[in-house]
Amino acid sequence: MIRFGRSLGRREWAALTALGLGAGIVVMTALTSHGAEVLLPGMPPPLDPHDVYAGARPGDLSPAVRGVVSRVYVPNSRKASVDVIDPATYKIVEHFKVGKEPQHVTPSYDLKTLWVLADKGNSLTRIDPVTGRSEQTIPVADPYNMYYTPDGKYAIVVAERKKRLDFRDAQTMAIVNPLPVPCRGVDHMDFSASGRYLIASCEFSAEMLKVDVAAEKLLGTLKLPGRAMPQDVRLSPDGSAFFVADMMTGGVFVIDGDAFRILGFIPTGRGTHGLYFSRDSKWLYASNRGEGTISVIDVHTRRVHVKWQIPGGGSPDMGGVSADGRVLWLSGRYNSEVYAIDTADGRLLARIKVGKEPHGLCVWPQPGRYSLGHTGIMR
Repeated sequence: MIRFGRSLGRREWAALTALGLGAGIVVMTALTSHGAEVLLPGMPPPLDPHDVYAGARPGDLSPAVRGVVSRVYVPNSRKASVDVIDPATYKIVEHFKVGKEPQHVTPSYDLKTLWVLADKGNSLTRIDPVTGRSEQTIPVADPYNMYYTPDGKYAIVVAERKKRLDFRDAQTMAIVNPLPVPCRGVDHMDFSASGRYLIASCEFSAEMLKVDVAAEKLLGTLKLPGRAMPQDVRLSPDGSAFFVADMMTGGVFVIDGDAFRILGFIPTGRGTHGLYFSRDSKWLYASNRGEGTISVIDVHTRRVHVKWQIPGGGSPDMGGVSADGRVLWLSGRYNSEVYAIDTADGRLLARIKVGKEPHGLCVWPQPGRYSLGHTGIMR
């Protein structure tokens, strides 16, 4: 692994000092050749050893999503329902009921199914992405979030209330290994470039977890400083670090997953929550739910390039980027609306009223060979 370090800027040093992290931290950028690493058995090899998202370029759709209708699926947490938006017209074209408190809409590993995760309803509802309509509902305990191991073998149901990561058969959803976790509020994760471990956030105990994917066991915990409340987790395109959105510290932690230590901190805005990469892997969009903005982070320099303000305010939360990369879709968690944002200039294209407390919306289809879950972590 070749690494190049840079010094932190004045604002970054000030933010880290306030968090008790001011001494001896250098943010690292990296060019990493993962071809030499031993991949998780069964995991598709990366298309580009320098960019884990090389398979998710604009319009690069898998044959598995051929015939799929282009839609935005919005789970309304407080209305036990899903609104379906036509992105061409910005109109709701479908609405259906699901289990209590749906949190996220998650594409399956093979891209053929969308799952609505209703944690208090203890259920998954299948959506047929060809028709955009709901099908059967199956019982699954406490599915706050859901991911897939990079070999496609298991779905990992994030059972936040039960303090578990439940490894389930990806096809049948039968539980295989309920893994207890020593933290409160486990909710988001992403996988290393090799697929051999994952890093997960624990919202209510200010901790990060590291889990061996093949062995399905906990490797360690990392305490975040101050009054941290970590949210979304995303691996950097070069695979050298994980970005972790933090709602209470107003920024993004940069974590070395291999060494499992904090490398740095990027100040973004109040209530930082969701993280999404541009289709060319150059930018990281961070939604700042507490102030109605989106920070656009330069992935190379790891500094905020520009901040977009939602006119009139809002509460941008979770979402995804359109297949062509031109639109960032985000739910407005506390405004009962969805935002469509032009990724060229941050202009608000549409503001669409939906049900109460929309959360982890899914834009579908998306480019990529396979899905690692959440609202579409595509590789």
